[in-house]
Amino acid sequence: MEEIIDKPKKVKKTETPRTEIKDKHYYLLNGLAPLSYVMNSKHTTKSPLLYFDKEKGIQRALRYATNQASPFVDEQEGPVTLAHIMFKDGVLSVPKEQQNLQKMLEVHPLRNKKFAEHDNAVVAKDELEDLELEIHALNAASSIDIDQAEAILRVEKGSSVSNLTSKEIKRDILIFAKRNPRLFINLANDENVVLRNFAIKATEVGIIKLASDQRTFTWGSNGRKLINVPFDENPYSALAAWFKTDEGLEVYRSVEKKMN
Repeated sequence: MEEIIDKPKKVKKTETPRTEIKDKHYYLLNGLAPLSYVMNSKHTTKSPLLYFDKEKGIQRALRYATNQASPFVDEQEGPVTLAHIMFKDGVLSVPKEQQNLQKMLEVHPLRNKKFAEHDNAVVAKDELEDLELEIHALNAASSIDIDQAEAILRVEKGSSVSNLTSKEIKRDILIFAKRNPRLFINLANDENVVLRNFAIKATEVGIIKLASDQRTFTWGSNGRKLINVPFDENPYSALAAWFKTDEGLEVYRSVEKKMN
């Protein structure tokens, strides 16, 4: 039910935000799609709804009134008819005839925070970027060497990667690149991924041992300590970083010979 409110006439000659005359569609952000969602549509002391006017340097109260052209309280004249701003299933469609509501949504402080306008050009641009990213990831995945592919998949699948054949690894890395191209590219560009995988494989075959408390790496053959793992750090990430030091590089070369 619409609410009728009397308001003393107060005229101010100011420009209200202009919006293109066309049907517009809005949606709630973050994947929200409740059966119905009522958005704040009028300024009150308990529930402020304000727009900062940069030209005037002041905060201006907002109010959606179906019988007023402007969303600004200081530009509305006479009695006003209030109405709800309601999203259904996360969507609100506003026909071009409802310019007052479109203008209200143009200056609403929750725009691009709680909701956004559906823009076909922006959507097409985002979809194009996603497709290009996917193509880039798939091209990279198709030419990646088997050791790096195994290292990337280990992040996703864990130790089960050790049981995969080379063809299974090639297949799974393409699937991974297609499903999550951004993560794949980040991992492919992370030089520590391969070293971390090398550290895990060396531990799996017993060349290097990780203590039960996961704080110390030792040689599997004689128990001689290699490194202590810094507190709160992943042990294999720590070993991968250590492999890049002068001392660690010598151990890496020795382990590599034993694994070949």
